[in-house]
Amino acid sequence: MKRPLILGALVVLAAGALATPASAQAAPAAGHGPTLTWRLSPTGSDARLRGLSAVSAKVAWASGSGGTVLRTTDGGRTWSRTSPPGTASLELRDIEAFDARTAVALSIGPGDQSRIFRTSDGGANWTETFRNGDANAFYDCLAFFDHRRGLALSDPVDGKFRLLSTDDGGRTWSVVPSDGMPPALDGEFAFAASGQCVTTSGSRDAWIATGGGAKARVLHSSDRGRTWTVSDTVLASNASAGVFATAFRDRSHGIAVGGDYAKPDGAVDALGTTRDGGRTWRKPSSAPQGYRSGVTWHPFFPTVAIAVGPTGSDITLNDGRDWRAFDSGSFDTVDCAADGACWAAGEKGRVATLRLVF
Repeated sequence: MKRPLILGALVVLAAGALATPASAQAAPAAGHGPTLTWRLSPTGSDARLRGLSAVSAKVAWASGSGGTVLRTTDGGRTWSRTSPPGTASLELRDIEAFDARTAVALSIGPGDQSRIFRTSDGGANWTETFRNGDANAFYDCLAFFDHRRGLALSDPVDGKFRLLSTDDGGRTWSVVPSDGMPPALDGEFAFAASGQCVTTSGSRDAWIATGGGAKARVLHSSDRGRTWTVSDTVLASNASAGVFATAFRDRSHGIAVGGDYAKPDGAVDALGTTRDGGRTWRKPSSAPQGYRSGVTWHPFFPTVAIAVGPTGSDITLNDGRDWRAFDSGSFDTVDCAADGACWAAGEKGRVATLRLVF
């Protein structure tokens, strides 16, 4: 049996023994049962890492402030800085990696600050494959359906969210026609907080997370971004609140996380769930409180998911109905690889892997 599978099984077996939230460095007190926690991996960076792509238990990429891109190929024991040249003034808020050598990174911002870069040699060399020429566009995040097809999301332009699409692994990008996109609400936008404001599941389904307007909404496409439907969620929305991220384990079952980043400790539910692809949303029996910016499903256990934010991490083992905090360390984003390894990243160069401590 592979090690990640053993870890996943232990997570489930230890569900009843999850400890009181502790820092990522803390060990359980004597006499306590096994504790699920994050094991920090020193990166040598102080960048805020909001972009994360978990390839495997060995390989992960992270990106963030100061044009930072980091890569590990040994499970986080060592990291190399592989940033695109000339990006020190850019915020690389999202990165999507296909393997140890191939990754696509997105910088955010108005006008030409929004750019997309691609490497096929582990970051030794990068090619700029898109530079935004529209002063009204502001790209926030990107996601791929597979190694070829992907989408990049901008805040609304002329009253509608704007999308780019690629069908060659990020080498070229084109603007998706807007006739299939519903109108945006006044003040509505996407949050570039965790690289998860646009997400995918399977070969055709995609979702967009929004906030800032009168309602916190989720948009859904079943044709790779050509046409979209939109639904209100159960999360609050204002200039600093809304849905920050979604994760779907299939085309029906999903989780939306968010809250108000200006009040990260506020006593407000930060999570909603759906069983119909995002058409309707409900509050779980117990939800993380305050603000959560990232969420992911575990690939081996369809009812297990993890949410993270600046004030802690939470886990569900029953399809999102109930949640329990297991760590109080600060993270902005989270991702699980196909082999079951789960990674998190955040402020001050923090990257960690999920572990069970006895």
